[in-house]
Amino acid sequence: MVSINPLDRMHLFNRSKIIVIKVGSSLLVDDDKSAINTAWLEGIAGDIVALKESGKNVVVVSSGAIALGCRLLNIQNGKLKLQEKQAAAAAGQVLLAHAWMEALGAHEVQTAQILLSPDDTETRRKHLNARTTMLALLQLDAVPVVNENDTVATAEIRFGDNDRLAARVAAMIGADVLVLLSDVDGLYTGNPNGDGTATHLSKVSQITPDILAMAGPANEAFASGGMVTKLEAARIATSAGCQMIICNGQKPGPLTRLQTGAKHTLFTAMQSPHTARKQWIAGSLTPKGKICIDDGAVTALESGRSLLPAGMISVTGQFDRGDLIEVENNAGVVIGHGLSSYGSDDAMLICGHKSNEIEIVLGYRGRDEMIHADNLVISDI
Repeated sequence: MVSINPLDRMHLFNRSKIIVIKVGSSLLVDDDKSAINTAWLEGIAGDIVALKESGKNVVVVSSGAIALGCRLLNIQNGKLKLQEKQAAAAAGQVLLAHAWMEALGAHEVQTAQILLSPDDTETRRKHLNARTTMLALLQLDAVPVVNENDTVATAEIRFGDNDRLAARVAAMIGADVLVLLSDVDGLYTGNPNGDGTATHLSKVSQITPDILAMAGPANEAFASGGMVTKLEAARIATSAGCQMIICNGQKPGPLTRLQTGAKHTLFTAMQSPHTARKQWIAGSLTPKGKICIDDGAVTALESGRSLLPAGMISVTGQFDRGDLIEVENNAGVVIGHGLSSYGSDDAMLICGHKSNEIEIVLGYRGRDEMIHADNLVISDI
């Protein structure tokens, strides 16, 4: 076991720009599973406001819609059919979003509801759309409140828990820290409720088979996750360069308590989110097309800037928005790869045009960049 100095924990939060917080049903809904735990919600709202006042962007991934919807629609607690879960989610999501809006609105912080299905995070075009929307909300100083789109997801394709959804969101937006607030204070070598020899792990540097063997099932009626899904979330998050923390969120002000010394488990990432995203673009996708650019654009890209349509000479191949494309100089040498902001048909139309002419050419106001710098990897040539 590795102990973590509270100063190290504070440093982790201090150097973070984007923090994702996952809230479980057992925390947000009262013990009788009948309503929002208002006092607890007000406490974490205060924590979130404090983070924002210190310059952090915060995204919340919140469970609780199905639990709230069951009460509202008088659906009996137990093993629910898929259509009953979807109906409960549809009704409960309204209450859930309103509760977050009121809690954060009391501090004059705006919220926005985002519902995601697995396809939204795995299909490149949808992934790019969702990422762009969430980053735009953060730039507008709002707090996105994310949940799974249970009303349309089927049993076969849904995330199944919000631990993994939170990890996907963290990876999507390049978050620095993911905090899973739960009814446990971290990972133990065994079940602490039945194993007197179980030891708490304060830091995990690698998710090995031995670590996976320490996981146990969920206990709560409305919680679909457990330590198994939390470890899977840790694998997703840390692979994307995001540090992940599991801690007990039951007491008031859990984020403040975490920063000042509350017991937890930290899963460390070996690289930054920015580096991890660049590696994903460089090595995990097959190019669908190619863009040739002029010398001025090459110089701009090498200095870390985005690719603008004005620097484009030609477009080849058939590709959609969000697809990977090659970037070559006017000598025919591939100098980089990136995710396109436009499909090939529109790219051909705006080729060579200034960004302020895009709306005139296409008839709609698209993005200024053909490839944003965050979605571009320049080769070492």
